[in-house]
Amino acid sequence: MSRNTIRLVIILGIVAISGIIAIQIYWVKKAFDLKDQQFRQTVMVSLRNVANQISKAYKLSFIENPVSQYSSDYYVVNLRVPLEHSLLEHLLKEEFKKSNINTDFEYGIYDCETDKIVFGSHINSDFEVQNVNHEIFLPKTDKFLNYFGVKFPNQKSYLTSKLDFWIVSSIITLVVMAFFGYSMFIILKQKRLSEVQRDFINNMTHEFQTPISTIKIATDVLGQSKIFDQPERMKKYVQIIKQENNRLKNQVEAVLATAKIGKGQIVLDSQLQEVHEIISEVSDSVKAELEDNFTLDLKATKTSITADRMHLMNVIRNLIDNAIKYSSKPAKIKITTRNENHVLVISIADKGIGIPKEHVSKIFNKFYRVPTGNVHNVKGFGLGLNYVKEIINLHKWKINVKSELGEGTVFDIFIPLPD
Repeated sequence: MSRNTIRLVIILGIVAISGIIAIQIYWVKKAFDLKDQQFRQTVMVSLRNVANQISKAYKLSFIENPVSQYSSDYYVVNLRVPLEHSLLEHLLKEEFKKSNINTDFEYGIYDCETDKIVFGSHINSDFEVQNVNHEIFLPKTDKFLNYFGVKFPNQKSYLTSKLDFWIVSSIITLVVMAFFGYSMFIILKQKRLSEVQRDFINNMTHEFQTPISTIKIATDVLGQSKIFDQPERMKKYVQIIKQENNRLKNQVEAVLATAKIGKGQIVLDSQLQEVHEIISEVSDSVKAELEDNFTLDLKATKTSITADRMHLMNVIRNLIDNAIKYSSKPAKIKITTRNENHVLVISIADKGIGIPKEHVSKIFNKFYRVPTGNVHNVKGFGLGLNYVKEIINLHKWKINVKSELGEGTVFDIFIPLPD
């Protein structure tokens, strides 16, 4: 699938999901408003019935509109006569039960002598008294002389709980969104993986072709009968075959080592090691090649650590090889050690081409190589730094990278010292 196709799929998917969300929000709001309207009408009818039951008990005429809605969740009802709160509470409970208004409510009776709402209670959804307050704080009104007020503090949550179908459909919509997002993530991840694998195969093919071609040429020369009359020349071509064979062996081992790490098959043989000794051993071959451009500055005084000797040597060797690859000739490399608190720090610095900031966080990824356009003047599979990172993690150490484009790179390995 091409990049443009993926981009089109993502855009269409986002547009479709945005439309679904907008429609869902619209209908949920419409459903909530309808429930709210039904609730208000039911409450108004129930409170009107309560008012008229009281009027009937006191042989008063019926009131056509005894209920006024003071706010979205608060209603006041004309009583016309003083009333005992126990009778009012009983009538409210019975009427709300009959109308299936199963939510908390508060009521209070206005007392004109004190100019306060008094004798209030909080009734829960099971129609049980949860709290009694002889002076509750409900808003007053000048519309009626004797009246009572009813407030529904949990009205919004009560109405929301009635939207079962819409809640389920909203959850389904969220699941679809999450599935789409996850699918896009997997598609993009697979796309990146496909590109990385393609680059790896191209690099591997190129890396293997060079020694194979060299070995073929050398064997063709050795197959000539006259070569036996030129022992020095024959020895040279035999040496070339050995070198190229070792190069192929190292490349295969690098791939196999990475595969083992990925499967968790590498087991460390951790023992007490002397870091300066290991660094010196690894550096011997580099010193001969770089001469004065290779510097050791081993200042650490506490240098005994617990590590797998072979893998630690490979880590240092990989970082040195990497510094040589990404440096102009001649490469300038400096290895230093120092102690910080209870930690040994190994620094490998070069004056090479450096790494662009946007690529620094990716250089330890498997098969990753900093893009260089169509120029492939640096050999490798993109496995060396991934191997370094994995070995560092297996030892529970840390590695830090500092790089400036055109100025060079510094790798710092932080190794806790044994107690």
